[in-house]
Amino acid sequence: MKIISFDALRTLHLPHVRYIKPESMYDHLDEIKQADWLLFPQYWQLNALIYGLKKRIFPSLASYQIGHDKVEMTRTFRTLVPQQHPHTVIAANTPYEADKIWDDMPSPFVAKIPRSSMGNGVFLIETLGQWRNYLAQTDVLYAQEYLPIDRDMRIIWVGNKIVSGYWRLQSDNGFHNNISQGGQVEVALIPKEAQDLVTYIAESLDINHAGFDIAMVGSVPYVIEINRIFGNQGLPTLQQDVNTELLNYLNEQHLLSTAMLIDQPSGF
Repeated sequence: MKIISFDALRTLHLPHVRYIKPESMYDHLDEIKQADWLLFPQYWQLNALIYGLKKRIFPSLASYQIGHDKVEMTRTFRTLVPQQHPHTVIAANTPYEADKIWDDMPSPFVAKIPRSSMGNGVFLIETLGQWRNYLAQTDVLYAQEYLPIDRDMRIIWVGNKIVSGYWRLQSDNGFHNNISQGGQVEVALIPKEAQDLVTYIAESLDINHAGFDIAMVGSVPYVIEINRIFGNQGLPTLQQDVNTELLNYLNEQHLLSTAMLIDQPSGF
């Protein structure tokens, strides 16, 4: 297979992968046209690569579109698994909507800036002052039910399966579970209910590369969000496990597409 990557760090240890800087894409169009896979393009490249050159990308288009911001995720989760996503209100940042959310949402609640990651742009709202501080930082209001948890899970999905997972214990600030925000990793059994939820969402939505943030409230798993690009600091072997499954998936899909071409009837 001919594989081109647009993300040097994420594909550093993948064998026989040609790296091209995203901004140099137009200088290498002939190479790109000949490639079997294009890995980790930037969001601005998608239309040109998928629709212009009819190329196959990884992660999937669904992984990009749904994982692009929290608003897109919530709208999708509310359609697919409405009982397993925290109650969320999305609105324009107007005085009317801001006052309505403040009046209607049980306190405390969580407010998020839609396009943020690694625990940044996530706020626990307990006072009107905290709410007003959040309002000054965003154009879109994203207010979410606070779940009574002190830990959650990061479950890694690559290709068509779960490849890893771990618990994230709450940081010393008493709110964030993200490793980048001081959360602590705990290696422990990932409940089957959580694994089943991740499998159902990923397969239903054609997501093939994501870190799923899952919380357990009693025996019920809740999907908080997905991360198309996720960190590898949770477990020592995580990146190796991801790379192995990524290559297996690319090879498997390449063989399937080749077999389909061979099986196509001729004469049309």
